[in-house]
Amino acid sequence: MGMSSLKLLKYVLFFFNLLFWICGCCILGFGIYLLVHNNFGVLFHNLPSLTLGNVFVIVGSIIMVVAFLGCMGSIKENKCLLMSFFILLLIILLAEVTLAILLFVYEQKLNEYVAKGLSDSIHRYHSDNSTKAAWDSIQSFLRCCGINGTSDWTSGPPASCPSDPNVEGCYVKARLWFHSNFLYIGIITICVCVIEVLGMSFALTLNCQIDKTSQSIGL
Repeated sequence: MGMSSLKLLKYVLFFFNLLFWICGCCILGFGIYLLVHNNFGVLFHNLPSLTLGNVFVIVGSIIMVVAFLGCMGSIKENKCLLMSFFILLLIILLAEVTLAILLFVYEQKLNEYVAKGLSDSIHRYHSDNSTKAAWDSIQSFLRCCGINGTSDWTSGPPASCPSDPNVEGCYVKARLWFHSNFLYIGIITICVCVIEVLGMSFALTLNCQIDKTSQSIGL
């Protein structure tokens, strides 16, 4: 691999990470917007930090940090930054694989835990403004009512529920959507993993090429 190939690889890795850094900024900004306006509230009171805003902030921050290391490591040809980028991508990839396995193995327990958490939050609807905001947002957005249907609301469905008495429950509707789009979710997940592996490969190749270039010019 000559100097021209090294430059090409360097700039491909740089623009590849620059694009992801911009995406990370957008995700982080959206997460901060959700936290400031707090439109979605808290749905699971056992996990008060598990809000849509917090998830976006964490994901956006991770993407920005990893992409920044990739950008600076490639454009500066810094081996330390490139290896940090490689290691972080490897950790993220292993975490994603581990999470996918755990979700598959403990799917039934997870379903029970989510159903119980949603049932508890319904009982808090009239006493907690944050829970009320969460349910109202979900029911308005998904056009659903309760967990399994309108019968979940013992004192009558709230105004955010659609007027149709046969409307589907939010949990049921979300599960049906997930199962009907499972193929597309799988394709997106595989594409993300492939992009991560390509990023790792580019970083490792560039790192090795920097060594060879340094040796060839006697550094």
